[in-house]
Amino acid sequence: MATLGRLAGLPDPPSVLVVDNGSRDGTPAAVRDRFPAVDLLELGRNRGAAARNIGLRAVDVPYVALCDDDSWWAPDALPRAVAVLRSVPRLAVVAARVLVGPGEALDPVCALMARSPLPVEAGLPGPRVLGFVACGAVVRRDAVLEVGGFDERYEIGGEESRLALDLARAGWWLAYAPDVVAHHHPERRAGASARTRRARAARNDLWTAWLRRPLHVALRRSPAILVAAGAVAPQATLAAMRGARWVARERGTLPRAAEDEARLVDRLG
Repeated sequence: MATLGRLAGLPDPPSVLVVDNGSRDGTPAAVRDRFPAVDLLELGRNRGAAARNIGLRAVDVPYVALCDDDSWWAPDALPRAVAVLRSVPRLAVVAARVLVGPGEALDPVCALMARSPLPVEAGLPGPRVLGFVACGAVVRRDAVLEVGGFDERYEIGGEESRLALDLARAGWWLAYAPDVVAHHHPERRAGASARTRRARAARNDLWTAWLRRPLHVALRRSPAILVAAGAVAPQATLAAMRGARWVARERGTLPRAAEDEARLVDRLG
């Protein structure tokens, strides 16, 4: 409700579609009651990140600003993002500068994107990147759907990396835009919930490496992914192995130029 209120308060309020991921807390009724102008799609079950695909298919507009239930856009962010997307036809994703929590700390992914070794092409607001934070991304709808969008098997946690590589594989650009700002105030996670989220993110990173990178690169990256996962590494490994069959079946590496750029980005850590 707070997020919808902030979006409604923007100087030029955008049209908003809420995709409800099978919530059981009365959210759909509250949206209909308090925000009758908002479109609502009730999925009936949790589709994870793939719920965004359903939202993208349900609208008929060229550009969509993704937004989670705990994030919102700064007043001038959306016009700036749309202007860039209109001026650069090859651009699929404008990755915003995401400020986290009441202290407005820069999201660590954004700190990495700001240091991207990929070039700033003509018309772009910042360097090209091979990743983004989903709750702070404005996307070219047709480009995302063209490559299949977010994979439902990934659920939530690191699902952006796979989509970023799929876009690069298809010849699309992604760019970091530090002057396009999103705010993100996530709930604090602790205990089993936090461990599950870390394990899922590591599993997804393993899947992405084996799906889209050459075998020797996937072999090299896998230990680093598991070291970063820490105590949940065994859980992440088992979960990743359960997807081995479909990963092998759907495996398709990047074109040489995109793989070369991915290796440059790998060096950032």
